[in-house]
Parts: sequence; structure tokens; C-alpha cells
Amino acid sequence: MVQKSETIWFDGKLVPWDEANVHVLTHALHYGTSVFEGIRAYEGTNGKSAVFRLQEHMDRLVDSAKIIGLDLKYNSEQLTEATIQTLESNGLKEGYIRPLVFVGAGAMGVHPGANPLHVCIAAWPWGAYLGEEALEKGIRVKCSSFTRHHVNVMMTKAKSGGNYVNSVLAKTEAVADGYDEAVMLDPQGYVAEGTGENLFMVKDDVIYTPPLHNVLGGFTRDSVITLAGDLGYEVREITMGRDMLYIADEVFFTGTAAEITPVREVDRRVIGEGKAGPVAKLLQTEFFRIVKGENPDYALWLHEYEI
Repeated sequence: MVQKSETIWFDGKLVPWDEANVHVLTHALHYGTSVFEGIRAYEGTNGKSAVFRLQEHMDRLVDSAKIIGLDLKYNSEQLTEATIQTLESNGLKEGYIRPLVFVGAGAMGVHPGANPLHVCIAAWPWGAYLGEEALEKGIRVKCSSFTRHHVNVMMTKAKSGGNYVNSVLAKTEAVADGYDEAVMLDPQGYVAEGTGENLFMVKDDVIYTPPLHNVLGGFTRDSVITLAGDLGYEVREITMGRDMLYIADEVFFTGTAAEITPVREVDRRVIGEGKAGPVAKLLQTEFFRIVKGENPDYALWLHEYEI
């Protein structure tokens, strides 16, 4: 359950949480005409807090709106400022942030017409997406029967609400079958990503990840590639079959919500030693040092604020 905060930024002003409502005939509710981001703020060990790669997230939100044809009147700098206002108004030193751009009520039909476009930013306390235990022990996943979108069926570089019905189906199937998460394959049958995460595997101390052409490139993914290279690892973007995961030394997910979550089992095959491997654990350690403000080499990834 979401832990309720005090206020939500809604169309340019902060309103009480319980008053941030929409009509049941909101276009996005019926047709998925929305775009969103998932962002995290962390409390640092220096007494300050910071949002991880906030500007890049807001740049992508603006881009996503453009891709699906939404005329967004706010720019990424204004949305960045609104995010900080939201965190400060709720007294949140850390938490999860959800900006959402959506088509509102008006004309009812597939074409949104002149329906108003709304923007909201909510923030609330939130821990590990897949559970604190998962960060150490790893999770069990299955390759989904649901295929990840083809690039000309849905706009796969937009983080849009409608796209995520695909993820809901895959995640629901995986949980019903006793797994924690799903691996989605692309239309050619190659490994793409999780339902809300990017995927990496390790073999003989080389790190592999699917190329960007068939995934939504996450900022945690990008950060991990940079961090791994700085730590001396070779990172290769390659097309991979699901069988490559079965014989990997390590598999792990990355994402704003998932952070760096190891995978201990894929399709009932134990991966490595069946727990977080040394590469994932090292990346976890260094990633959390970065977001806590303990590594100044990556300070540009942090948007600091104080409560």
C-alpha cells in the first residue's frame, strides 16, 4: 500500500493528497493516454537529501509526452522545481516520486480531441520494490509468455501508461505461478527486460545487457554501465537468448524501483550460487554509496535539497 503523504503537486499548485482527484471519464483512465516517470530521493550521510538523476528523468517525461502527441506546457526545469517543492512540502528526506502527465475528461472516444492535459507529481516513503531480502538473496523469475512490445506496435521509447498493460499481464502471470518477477522476450524471442526493470548477466567476469533497440533504457541501467566500467569491468550490449541466462554466473535487474536486485533463479534453473553474486554485490555497494552522497565523483547524478 502507498503510504499517504500530505500534498500532491497538481497542475501548478500543491493540493491536499485526498483532493488530488479526477473524473471517472478521464480519457487516460479509458485509453491509457498518459506518460510517467519513477524517481527516487535518498537521504545522504552528509545530512542532505538528493534526487537521483532528476533532470534526466524530467527530460524523458517531456520526450515521452512528445512521442505520444501530448502538448505539455511545462518544461523539464519547471517540473524539476515542482518535484523539489513536493518533497519539501511533505517533509520527505527520501522516498519515491511519481510524475504523471495525462489526458483529462471531455470528449469520450479514442481521439482525445481538445481534452485538457493534466500534470501531477506525487511523492511518498517507499522501501525496496522487491523487498529488502531480495537485495541480498535474489529473486526467482520466469520468462513470460507475454512478448515485449514491437517497436511499431507501441511507442517503446515513451514511458506511457498504455504500454504497461503488457507489463501488468507479465507480472501477474509470474506472481500467479509463484515467481517474483518476469523476464520479457522481444518479438524475435530474445531477452529484452523485466516488467519494469532492465536486465544484466555476468559470465566469466564480463557483464552483458540487451541493446537499447529493444528495451526502454533506464537511468539506473546507464549508471550501472558507467559504474561497472569505472570499476574495471567490460560491459557488452549484445542480443541474448534466454538460454544464456540459464548458464550465467550472475543475473540481476536494475531500475529506479528495483535499484540493483540479483536474480537467483530463472525458469527453475539456479543461477550461480543461488544468491547475490560478487559483481552484483559490488555494484550494489558502490551504487548506494553514490546515492547517499558518499562518492563525489558522481555528484552530477544528484540533485540535492534540504528538509
